[in-house]
Amino acid sequence: MDLSTRYLGLNLSNPLVASASPMSQTVDGVRRLADAGVSAVVLYSLFEEQVRREREQNARLARAGTESYAESLSYFPDAAGADHGARRYLSLLERAAESVSVPVIGSINASTPGSWAAYARAMQESGAAAVELNIYTLPGDPHISGAEVEQRHLDILAQVKDVVTVPVAVKLSPFFSATADMARRLDLAGANGLVLFNRFLQPDIDTETLAVAPGVLLSRAAEARLPMTWITLLHGRIDASLAATTGVEGSTELIKYLLAGADVVMTASALLRHGPDYAAVLLDGLRDWMARKGYASIDEVRGLLAVPIGTDEAAHERGDYVSAMRRANSAEYGPW
Repeated sequence: MDLSTRYLGLNLSNPLVASASPMSQTVDGVRRLADAGVSAVVLYSLFEEQVRREREQNARLARAGTESYAESLSYFPDAAGADHGARRYLSLLERAAESVSVPVIGSINASTPGSWAAYARAMQESGAAAVELNIYTLPGDPHISGAEVEQRHLDILAQVKDVVTVPVAVKLSPFFSATADMARRLDLAGANGLVLFNRFLQPDIDTETLAVAPGVLLSRAAEARLPMTWITLLHGRIDASLAATTGVEGSTELIKYLLAGADVVMTASALLRHGPDYAAVLLDGLRDWMARKGYASIDEVRGLLAVPIGTDEAAHERGDYVSAMRRANSAEYGPW
């Protein structure tokens, strides 16, 4: 049975990829994920704020050194106590890429264009097989237009594409006025892949302490429906690879995403809940399902339930909506 697939132009042994998470913060963690069977590992994200802070600290230390004696103009001072997050990240990336046979993908979490993009080149030089741009921005300012938000995504992508030759994937949110158009524009701008979707932090409110309680929750299977919807609509309509993420609890979600048209399926929550070895369980479930259904390769499965090319996408989705509402109002649900 052939589980091989292609993502970002990379040949992968299977469609299961470990997305960025605390599990990839050590070389041992990356090795455990690879040994469990994932076909690629996305390293935990380097944040643009880390890069900016480190550069500011280095600049302050350099200025402090020049105040002591002239020779210090060519001396880079010891940054004792400084935040070396970016340097540690690149070191981890290099050691992880050398320790496993699967591709290791560097990840940058960014919200604005900036000089931090140069670190994408450093990731490539440290052994990253590709770079994932995790663009996380919540445009809460009422004076920022949708067009500005969209252009910011394109500008960030352009900056990174200018400095690397490895493939670049963009992880974006679903909250655009026209998500399919945004996907098309990123595709035309050179994105080698799209990761659907990022999850916005949705803080809770503690009614006793009267405080906002931010927190990150692991995803659940029901959350797969949103990215699945867009993957069925985008499959075959753009050249960029499609990576599904969010809501993978078991092999069922893995299979659904492939039927929708995903090239790869990423998961972090399932592996955090059950441990890295759960990757083998997910892949075994996929193999068992394919054997029962008589499929010999992933290519035979991918996109079987995607919206057919030539379909009026808006009419198709409207039709599904109307049908669902009719069923919801029918007797099969009983009295409300």
